Amino acid sequence: MSLVGKTIVLGVSGGIAAYKAAELVRLLSKAGATVRVVMTRGACEFITPLTLQTLSGNPVSTDLFDLTQESEIGHIELADSADAVVIAPATANLVGKLAHGLADDLLSTVLLATRAPVVLAPAMNVHMYENAAVQDNLKLVAKRGARIVEPAVGSLACGYEGPGRLPEPAVIVEEVARAVGADDLAGASLVVTAGPNREPLDPVRFVSNRSSGRMGYALARAAWRRGADVTLICGPTALEDPHGVRVLRVDTAGEMHKAVRREVKAASVLLMAAAVADYRPKKVAEQKLKKGTGKLSIELERTVDILADLKKVRGRRVVVGFAAETENVERNAARKLAEKGLDLIVANDVSRDDAGFEVDTNEVTLIDGNGSEAVALASKDEIADRVLDRVVEIRARGGRRKRAAKRA
Repeated sequence: MSLVGKTIVLGVSGGIAAYKAAELVRLLSKAGATVRVVMTRGACEFITPLTLQTLSGNPVSTDLFDLTQESEIGHIELADSADAVVIAPATANLVGKLAHGLADDLLSTVLLATRAPVVLAPAMNVHMYENAAVQDNLKLVAKRGARIVEPAVGSLACGYEGPGRLPEPAVIVEEVARAVGADDLAGASLVVTAGPNREPLDPVRFVSNRSSGRMGYALARAAWRRGADVTLICGPTALEDPHGVRVLRVDTAGEMHKAVRREVKAASVLLMAAAVADYRPKKVAEQKLKKGTGKLSIELERTVDILADLKKVRGRRVVVGFAAETENVERNAARKLAEKGLDLIVANDVSRDDAGFEVDTNEVTLIDGNGSEAVALASKDEIADRVLDRVVEIRARGGRRKRAAKRA
């Protein structure tokens, strides 16, 4: 994830949801960030500084007038050290202070002093959240550049139902990752495909493959973190929808083909990571096929080749294909690159236990018209960023060609 080497200042204000800060610290640290916690006096009533200090591995700051820290102007040092400041939970009081420039404790002072991106995760009673003053304050701080993570809807500690729950810590981490991300895909619209297809044989059985969808999901997450507007078209998977990404679910290759044809019209980049079914049963039985004493023969027919079909209407968009191979990996992938007119193809050997289907790691070769680049075994999240680095380069080269043509 893009938080490796980043310093995240986590502000915890005084609401019952402060107890979730422990999990947030854990996830931020797991993602590679250095976490420095600032707590209000109210937050210390709900969770102890010792807990967050133990989880973060760093001292927790609570007092604007701490003689040791302020001997080095601690609130300024905290503000300057941050790659991002995230407030979770952000109470109505804290949001009001930020909106009106108040600085009467350490956390509010750090917020006014920092030049880093600020991420606010409001959490409070539903009626407080819906109060016109609170909504005006949220709009004001958002207008000034703060990123607001909308509260979740559900049962609240006060017994009410509605918006006001602190978003899940994993969602907040994603928002922080986007805040500190490269932002080099801002304004781009990406369509990503993922997962397998299911081609029905009868009402019970289907033909499919081993794709889990992990690589496509990693691409969708990484592209969203880098500022893109992302639509994920996925076959049947057991994965949770990536935060911030529009998800369209399909079953068959035909359904995926229709969805891609529709969505790609507004897209600047297409990443075809799905393991699209090449064949389907020619006839689908209306009733469950019964077990007999003899052999069962199933006649298969070709499905539509989505990438080949799109070659006719691709326009100027960047198109990336994937080649899941078990032999002659680079040669087969290079042939597919040429036949389908792709800008880039990502090839991998799916016969390996540590790469390809149903695992969290991959080892790939990136091939374009200029040659190939081997990417060593890494997490699929890391591989996704390497692929997107190449997409950014391809988009930049296309832009230079257009400007040169215009000058000519």
